[in-house]
Formats: sequence, C-alpha cells, structure tokens
Amino acid sequence: MDAAAAPDRAGDLAARQAELVAALVADGPLPAGFQPAPLAAARAALLRKRAGDVARHWPLLAAGFGADWPATFAGWAAGRPTGGSLRDGWDLARVLRDRGTLPPLGAEELAVREAGARYDGQNPPRPRRLPAVGRAGGAVAVQLAGRVRLFRPARRPD
Repeated sequence: MDAAAAPDRAGDLAARQAELVAALVADGPLPAGFQPAPLAAARAALLRKRAGDVARHWPLLAAGFGADWPATFAGWAAGRPTGGSLRDGWDLARVLRDRGTLPPLGAEELAVREAGARYDGQNPPRPRRLPAVGRAGGAVAVQLAGRVRLFRPARRPD
C-alpha cells in the first residue's frame, strides 16, 4: 500500500461520512449506495430522539403540545442540524412565539429562561448577572439577585 493513498482514503471516508450525516440531520441529498427508505426511517428515528431530548430540557413546552409534540418538533427540526437540546428548544420556542402559536406553558417556560439567561441564537446561553425581565405570550418572569420568578402567567385561551 502506498503511503500517499492512505490520506486520500481517509479524506474520502470523511467526506462520505459527512454526506451521510447531512442526509440524516440536514435534509442533504441521498449519498451514493444508500436506499431512500431506510435512510428516511433513520432520519425519522433521529428526529424522535431529538424531540425527546428537547422535551427533557423544555418539559413545559413539550407538555403544552401534548401528543402533538413529536410532530410539532419534527416539523420544525427537519433540515436543521442540532445546536443541542437546550438551544433547539429555545430556538423553537422563539419561532412559535413569533408565529403566535406558543402554548401558555411554553410561553411561561420561555419567559423564565429569557429572564435567567442571555441567548442570542448563535452562542451558548449565559446566565444573566443584572436584573432582567423575560416576556412571552403574556407571561412575565423577573430575575433579581440570581433568582427567577414567574411574575405573571401566560394568557390562557377562553
């Protein structure tokens, strides 16, 4: 075996692995040598797993959707690589808030998170040091002296 051929194979393997990961988590094209049905099944299983992970970090958000949570999350997450469960939940909650479809429990959880931490959507969340207010869907949370309290719950539909 030629020593120069080894790096080429390693680079080829890395490129094929990157294609497979992109197809599984970011709706990339089907890599050569893979069947569409098993790849779609693996993609759906990964989305269900991600939904469960996000639900562990954002239990009120998930509870607000009840049985619709896995489908709601999968609809948002399909084609998006994960930023981690905490950030995925935060990003989804903000999108739902902006659309006006965030359930009251999710609004309260988002308000509490936004009062307690600073998250710009790009960098990992960081704890706030100064007093802060978080608002979402009528819910208001206040952070003072390192403690976050829900000041006003979210509006409930009549």
